[in-house]
Amino acid sequence: MKIITRFAPSPTGYLHVGGLRTALYNFLFARQNRGKFLLRIEDTDRSRLVLGADKKIIKILKDFGLKFDNKPVYQSKRLEIYQKYARQLLEEDKAYYCFCTPERLEKMRQEQMKNKQAPKYDKACLKLTRQEIENNLKRKIPYVIRLKVPGNKTIKWQDMIRGEISFESKDIDDQVLIKSDGFPTYHLANVVDDHEMAITHVIRGEEWLSSTPKHLLIYEAFGWQAPKYAHQSLLLNPDRSKLSKRQGDVSVEDYLAKGYLKEALLNFLATIGWTESKASSQEIYSLQELIEKFDLKRLNKSGAVFDLEKLDWLNGCYIRQMPLAKLVKLCQPYLPQIKDKKLLAKIVKVEQERLKKISDISQDIDFFYKEPDYNPELLIWKKSNRDAALENLVKLEDFLLSLPEKDFAEVEILEKNIIDWIKKNNYRVGDMLWPMRVALSGLQNSPSPFEIAWVLGRKETLERIDKAQKKLK
Repeated sequence: MKIITRFAPSPTGYLHVGGLRTALYNFLFARQNRGKFLLRIEDTDRSRLVLGADKKIIKILKDFGLKFDNKPVYQSKRLEIYQKYARQLLEEDKAYYCFCTPERLEKMRQEQMKNKQAPKYDKACLKLTRQEIENNLKRKIPYVIRLKVPGNKTIKWQDMIRGEISFESKDIDDQVLIKSDGFPTYHLANVVDDHEMAITHVIRGEEWLSSTPKHLLIYEAFGWQAPKYAHQSLLLNPDRSKLSKRQGDVSVEDYLAKGYLKEALLNFLATIGWTESKASSQEIYSLQELIEKFDLKRLNKSGAVFDLEKLDWLNGCYIRQMPLAKLVKLCQPYLPQIKDKKLLAKIVKVEQERLKKISDISQDIDFFYKEPDYNPELLIWKKSNRDAALENLVKLEDFLLSLPEKDFAEVEILEKNIIDWIKKNNYRVGDMLWPMRVALSGLQNSPSPFEIAWVLGRKETLERIDKAQKKLK
């Protein structure tokens, strides 16, 4: 049997990171089994449709390397197919017309809730005679088509993540298959499409668990073989609430805009809620490694906490491994004010080890291209004083003046020369390097003074140290 999985998003807005995780799991499972990964756009809910959302979803999948093996299937282009199958169930007496008004249904639900009953259709239209049905159709009374759900049946399936799951049919509503506007409900379209696309495995979020018995009943009504199901855990906030927009960013676009790398986000989403093998301490995986090592049995049943600190750490790892030229290109949009490409490359090289996400490059780096403004008192190191700080800056300037321009071309050479000079003269490191750091950056916390001097160059470094002296006089 050839394994065929699918990702079936609704184009109702941004792609949730949980949706990307679902797509990734289906992709990994298909590729690992040398099967197919298909894309279906579930766009039958016209009231929630967002123009262009489907194209954004397709672009994200391609950008992340999750290549699908078909021309995307759009449900909105298959209405006649769903209606054909609904008519088949009507003819086989496995479905029926329902002419109940929204007002009657709402009143019924209110009464059921008042009596502490689960809201459920009361099968009133199932009692209509053939003549009554024909008369209603002739009068063009709005209707929906409902599935006849048997009353005393246990619906079981073996979930690939959660084991055996069962529901009682008496607790399942006579679900609507075709809505009054002629569009199918999610349930009918989902089953018909999975059948016609020959889907063998459905990997989706646990929020769809309660829909699975409804789908299995439809499969049974048609006499079709149902796919195997795997319901993955939800993504949770640290407080274990469902990951939602109300508590922060949840869309893939949000994370990319903040400077998270696609490789890091995939790595994170693949392994979140993943039981790590005791024999392995590996945390960084390429997409090919994820294909080789992915295993549904390793996925936890409980919710997976979206640990932003872990994502930051992973992203930082990928940034540190990235070739400088590529990183400079990614950082450029966050530093539009820096036109000098050599200066930009130097700044990025200095900051590369510290970055957790690409957008961090814009934080506290103004001093690299703009003279800093600071309180002169900041130049004084710990138990030192104003006069001592001034004297140390004078000594430092004299030494730097003795260094040729070429010594500023490499951070390592510059650092070695300054440290050797400090040791040779028995100076205290803090007494010399602290005022140098502040004179160059105007900050208490910054890259090392050697790195800053390397970026600024000999001329600008000397000018800033001279201005620092004047501030102390």
